[in-house]
Amino acid sequence: MQRAVVLGGSYAGLLAARVLSDFAEEVVIVEPDRFNDGATGQGAPHRNQLHALLAMGHIQLERWFPGITREMTTKGALIGSGRAVQFYVDGTLRPPLNSVEMLGATRPFIEDTVRRRTAALPNVRILAGRGQGLLVEGERVRGIHYVPTGQQSADTLTADLVVDAMGRSSRLSAWLEQQGWAVPPLQRMQIDLGYATATFSRGDELPGTVIAHSSPGPDSNYQPTLCEPGALAGVENNRWTVVLAGYASYRPTKNPQDFLARMRRGVTPLREVAEQSALQSDIETFHFRESRRRLFRTVRRFPGGLVAMGDSMASVNPIYGQGLTLAALQASALASYLRSGTPPHAPAWEYFRRADAFVDVGWKLSTTADLAQPHVTGPYPRGYPLIRWAGDRITRASVSDPELNRVYMDVVHMRRHPRHLTSARVLLRAARILCGSA
Repeated sequence: MQRAVVLGGSYAGLLAARVLSDFAEEVVIVEPDRFNDGATGQGAPHRNQLHALLAMGHIQLERWFPGITREMTTKGALIGSGRAVQFYVDGTLRPPLNSVEMLGATRPFIEDTVRRRTAALPNVRILAGRGQGLLVEGERVRGIHYVPTGQQSADTLTADLVVDAMGRSSRLSAWLEQQGWAVPPLQRMQIDLGYATATFSRGDELPGTVIAHSSPGPDSNYQPTLCEPGALAGVENNRWTVVLAGYASYRPTKNPQDFLARMRRGVTPLREVAEQSALQSDIETFHFRESRRRLFRTVRRFPGGLVAMGDSMASVNPIYGQGLTLAALQASALASYLRSGTPPHAPAWEYFRRADAFVDVGWKLSTTADLAQPHVTGPYPRGYPLIRWAGDRITRASVSDPELNRVYMDVVHMRRHPRHLTSARVLLRAARILCGSA
């Protein structure tokens, strides 16, 4: 390829640009936010909320940017495994796992580090501007129309491949419709989630803790009755970042006293930070109304030279921490597709097939879990009652059994396919453990 254009300069777009730098003479990222000295833009309103980088996401990040973990930890980020990474279900701590390694850092810190590494590539440049439409010739996309930041009139940028990484607010469907192309159907699940993030000072409290995560489970019927849902991470600049979450009328507010009161109803790490650490920021809230997924593979006709990544392809419930990891896996799917030798100006069916393999997993994991909430009314997958029955029992057994916990957490961290949880060996082991405890 002579030139590839990436629409959007957030996490997914930066990873796309890194992959494309191996295949194109020039990669141009078109991003409306200006970034000065690594400052984070405002394109993603939830950017300052606590983001998790699951184990597979961390592996993929290191794959595309070798040494980036050491670079970030040198600048204050934390890395943890074993007892430093704590997952609670209904207030009970899961067995520690040395095989799961997680990074403690804020999304702006991670994203700014990735942006600097990407911008330093000799064939990558960031262009300040906003995409306005697709340049289509015949059956393929030949570039984009965009408006440079600070100007009024549109300009054109030709490309052999265009990547939509514009996020949940992507305008790609409208652009396709304007050009007479079929619009990819949008699959939705209404969840009505609210979450709130605050920053605390980090001192000697919780020595050795990097990540703590608390979620309701089957013993509470997935409601916040036994323990407050939330998470914390030790991050750069000697801080704790704390997030609390709730559905429907239980969404957290911006009130600091309410936030601290909810933390004190949580697991030990949340309580200790509430009691011992100073609140350093305002409470930032975000309302996530629905999960969305665009079904690109279902349209019969699609222009060549065009792919989508990140939230523009799928945006799922953020409390499961899959967003950054799905973006990294989609970037790897793009690399695999381009290595296959398919011309970039052909319809990218093979890319969407590869990327969907990951999106399918994230969508099924998150939406199946969301259906445990009484206000979430579907759509239900086929066999949902059996899926819920088996899932409840595997979850209960995995909390006390290290071997089952290893399989369970590998699925949560997207290192194994969910089918491993329904293997005969796992189901039999779960049954024996639950029978023994009874």
